[in-house]
Amino acid sequence: MTDDDPAPSSTPAGSPGLRSLLPDLAPWRASAEFRRVWVAGLITTFGSFLTFVALPVQMKELTGSAVAVGAIGAVELVPMVVFGLYGGALADALDKRKLIVCTEAGQGVLCAALLVNATLPHPTVWPLYVVAGLSSALGAVQRPALESLIPRIVAHEHLPAAASLNSLRWTVGGVAGPALAGVVVAYAGLGWAYAVDLATFVVSVVLVVGLTASPAAHEAAKPSLRSIAEGARYAWSRKELLGTYAIDLAAMFFAMPLALLPFLADELGAPWSLGLMYAALPAGALLVTLTSGWSSGIHRHGRMVVLAAVGWGFAISAAGVVGNVWLVLLFLVLGGAFDMVSGIFRAAMWNQTIPDELRGRLAGIELLSYSAGPQLGQVRAGGMAAWTSVRTSIWAGGLLCVGAVGLLALCLPKLMTYDVRTNPHAVRMRGARRAVSGVSSG
Repeated sequence: MTDDDPAPSSTPAGSPGLRSLLPDLAPWRASAEFRRVWVAGLITTFGSFLTFVALPVQMKELTGSAVAVGAIGAVELVPMVVFGLYGGALADALDKRKLIVCTEAGQGVLCAALLVNATLPHPTVWPLYVVAGLSSALGAVQRPALESLIPRIVAHEHLPAAASLNSLRWTVGGVAGPALAGVVVAYAGLGWAYAVDLATFVVSVVLVVGLTASPAAHEAAKPSLRSIAEGARYAWSRKELLGTYAIDLAAMFFAMPLALLPFLADELGAPWSLGLMYAALPAGALLVTLTSGWSSGIHRHGRMVVLAAVGWGFAISAAGVVGNVWLVLLFLVLGGAFDMVSGIFRAAMWNQTIPDELRGRLAGIELLSYSAGPQLGQVRAGGMAAWTSVRTSIWAGGLLCVGAVGLLALCLPKLMTYDVRTNPHAVRMRGARRAVSGVSSG
């Protein structure tokens, strides 16, 4: 096969109907390293949701202040931005395995600090903020290393399937994790929540220690502001990549409804539905990841990103218009499904076209695009709701999302014409992976 040949499909053998209803397990079967990373991530996800729920609950118990609870997010935002960018440079310059192990162990130490504070006769507030900020920084450093490791341990043609399986891990945690956390916090107490989370970090560290070393590429630049700027220039030069970042930011900024769900449940006279509303978005995402085998046969990833973002906007807008709580839940599930479709194809474009020596820094930029957007979107939603109304903020935000995505698609035609079979960056990456495989097998 020449470099200009289409990328081979990673869909499993069998009938087309079966392929479209099952996740593509090719990366799981082919790569022991991927299996190790996936299992470690699943265990950590469940544990982290315990702390995710327990931390604001403890802050509420200690202060009784909604402002104090909301300030946790503000404390986490700045470290995420700063260390996300620098973490990308570190991921390109250092051994990714060592970086992952050190940050995972650091997260465990922070969890231990929360456990100690919770067991004191009079727990104090300031450690909660310190741990939240440091944990955000460590997570921002670790995420680019994890993202840039995947293309090294998964075959090029299996990367879309790997993105789907990683999304499946996150959505399973997003649905089941908060439910488990609520039970543990309510019936066992905060101390047990932190203790179980600490245990999951111990297990995940043991798993990732067993990974093969993943040293920096010989072309990688040392971590510095100049190297971060180099990554930003590369992203700017790749308009199809720029489009994925911009569309995700627009979708999350204009149409992320989470901050308004408690008020929406009250307006609908169904406060009992709040938990279901929070679970609806990850439930929709889970449905997509469980039936994601079809995604490996799609080649025009950019178009799918745009169409999914438009679907997300319309679904959220509909959730703000309808007056029946069950229809609201249905549209939120649909929105979560569209959001996951967008995420799968964005990850496929990133993993299949970005050079190894730049992968960490671009992963840092990706982290900002899909993490900062929801945070800013909460501010937009709350401010617009105060100016108009809760439901207006939701449906109007959805329509603004559709308009913004359409405008971005017009301004960035390379995103719409992207085809993994012919894109020069994807072709180059396939050739490089085949060359490496040929050398290693020879």
